Amino acid sequence: MSITLISTILPLFCYFAYNIIVPWIERHRPSLSVIMNMQRRRWVANAAQRETPFDAILSGNIMQSVSFLASTAVLLVLAVFAVFGQLPTLMAALESLSLERTYSVADVQIHLVVMLALFVLAFFAFTLSLRQFNHFCIMLGALDHAVPTPEDEIEAIARMNALGAKNFNSGIRAYYFSVATVAWFVSEWVAIATCLATIFILAHREFFSTAHRTAALAAVIAARRQQKASEPAPLP
Repeated sequence: MSITLISTILPLFCYFAYNIIVPWIERHRPSLSVIMNMQRRRWVANAAQRETPFDAILSGNIMQSVSFLASTAVLLVLAVFAVFGQLPTLMAALESLSLERTYSVADVQIHLVVMLALFVLAFFAFTLSLRQFNHFCIMLGALDHAVPTPEDEIEAIARMNALGAKNFNSGIRAYYFSVATVAWFVSEWVAIATCLATIFILAHREFFSTAHRTAALAAVIAARRQQKASEPAPLP
């Protein structure tokens, strides 16, 4: 297998591998997503105790951002299809860059297919996320504030929110790894380096970033406050 083909397929391979390996790592070390799932449960538990438009506003803001990225994915898919119809122009542009490596038409076509696959995966991930957040809004709106909400219902609603966030993150990762496919037009080795750098950046953000430490601190503070509130009051 040539280095050109390896560098072409590598971003797509790393995308699938990352989505498979990270959940396994999360069993041993909680990621930022896992910590935020705790906050999602707190959100639902608190929403069950209040009747305000605040939660609807939050949900709407989330769905708006997901919808924007899904629409962007459609535009990117259409752009790749348009490039297929302008291959001679693209080949001439690559030759004018005077790169050390010259790609064949077949190399570029295969690479465009990989780019298309990543953007299609991003589109499906974002639209699935949007649908799941829509389900979350319906479940949240169906809460009966006249009676205490059972713990299992709160857990189910929070899980639906977490599923939406999981697919949203999957779509974002497809965007990140697509950067390596753009770097491929410069050099195969630049594409490989960009792909490895993307893995490092994603792993750092999920497990070692300042956001991870801050979210973990907030979760610990919330857990201590909840534990203190559940302790019996001291006898007079």
